[in-house]
Amino acid sequence: MTHLSEVAGPETLIAFGAVFIISVGIVWVAARRTNTAADYFVAGGRIGAWANALALAGDFVAAGGFLSLTGLIALHGADGMVFAIGVIFGWPLMLFLFAEPLRALGKFTLADVLVTRLGDPRLRGVAALNQLVIIVTSLTAQFVGASALLQLLFGTSGQGSLLVIGLVTAGYVLVGGMLATTWLQIVKATLMMLIAGAVLVAALSHVGFNPLSVFTAAVSRGGPTVLIPGSLFDSPWDIPSLLFGLALGGASMPHVLMRMNTATSPRVARRGVFLGTGIIVLFHLIVLLLGFMAMVLVGGDDIRAADVGGNMALPLLAHIVGGPVLLGVVGAVALSTILAVTAGLGIAGAAALSHDLLMPALAGWAASPRLELLIGRASSVILIIVALGLAAIFRGQNLAFLSALAGALAASANFPVLVLAIFYKRFTAVGAIAGMLCGTLASIVLIIASPLVQISVLGHSAAPFPLRNPGIVTIPIAFLIAIGVSLATKNKVSVSDSTRAGALSKNSR
Repeated sequence: MTHLSEVAGPETLIAFGAVFIISVGIVWVAARRTNTAADYFVAGGRIGAWANALALAGDFVAAGGFLSLTGLIALHGADGMVFAIGVIFGWPLMLFLFAEPLRALGKFTLADVLVTRLGDPRLRGVAALNQLVIIVTSLTAQFVGASALLQLLFGTSGQGSLLVIGLVTAGYVLVGGMLATTWLQIVKATLMMLIAGAVLVAALSHVGFNPLSVFTAAVSRGGPTVLIPGSLFDSPWDIPSLLFGLALGGASMPHVLMRMNTATSPRVARRGVFLGTGIIVLFHLIVLLLGFMAMVLVGGDDIRAADVGGNMALPLLAHIVGGPVLLGVVGAVALSTILAVTAGLGIAGAAALSHDLLMPALAGWAASPRLELLIGRASSVILIIVALGLAAIFRGQNLAFLSALAGALAASANFPVLVLAIFYKRFTAVGAIAGMLCGTLASIVLIIASPLVQISVLGHSAAPFPLRNPGIVTIPIAFLIAIGVSLATKNKVSVSDSTRAGALSKNSR
């Protein structure tokens, strides 16, 4: 792999190290305030609106946005913009559908919400297994990006890069918990906006600081088709399927849903999502221009030479317009972006594995708050190891595609169940179980049968399922199954409307 270690001087290492040391300091300070399971999983529910907005933006704008979205636009023009549109559409859905109800009904996880709403403890195990599949898929995408970044900057091997990232992520998760992750996300989101803006200003100096000239230069470099979506997708249904998966999946990712429970109240949760929406829209406008500037100043051949998936377009652009120092800062911020998101995913996975699966099995035997905290930390390490193994298989794939698959899983397994649990009075626990299982299994089967796995990974000449993202098929299936089974069944445990209303009013204060 072509990397920048030959041109990345001591300034790069100093800039990289400074940002990294700041993140380690944040984890160390937060660790001293993490004493209970609530502290570890949801930061004790003490996060305000602005802080939660920045943390939510940090959760959303992971390696898939900061690195790979820039690369997709640089390599494929308007096709990359489709990913940005899908992500942005997820925010209004979260704001109007989920923010307040989840904070009112939930404690740590999605399973808490469903059990509170439907009153059946069987939901906990099924919901937890679904969340684990989604989280491992998301972790895999982040590890692929982190590995490519370290290879580019320092010339390390792929296996060595994955090992380093895995160890650092495990350290963050074991020591800091959600409080440290929240602080990391706040610092990272702030730095990310500042650095992306700095790279954009430096890049725009090459076109007279005229944003419109960016598109003129891109057309001169890549032809008029760079402003017309479609060349990246094999089927006309790929774009709507991708948009469905990104928008609905982004609004129902496990680590983002858990972020609702870190807010001090439902109203604060809603305000945090509203403020976060503005941050995300601004960031994606910046990324749009950065992607086309990378197309103009770096070029597709050099981008692919550094990483076949295009994930390193932004660091390459930073080196051209700002030299080794800007390269080091961009690399450090990108890595801290990945580490903060992997830490959040690890904690969400730990909550599903320990809080929803293991601790109920230990209830009445050896259960205790201290044991839950210990099992939660051990669970996060297990998930990290599994995701590292998958990342070794999917190295070289574009992160936006991998992240979109995680979104499709969340959109199929979580979104239908969340909507029905909050708004459909006849929804039953058996319907929820059926909807989650069918959504997850259908997504896994179609992803394996898709061109991403069959052609890009396995090298086959064709794929049984034509779409790269199965959302347009699997989301309606999950809705129909969940509603149909609910109409044919009743809840074994009755949870009255007054009980649910009491939970909502109690937590809304």
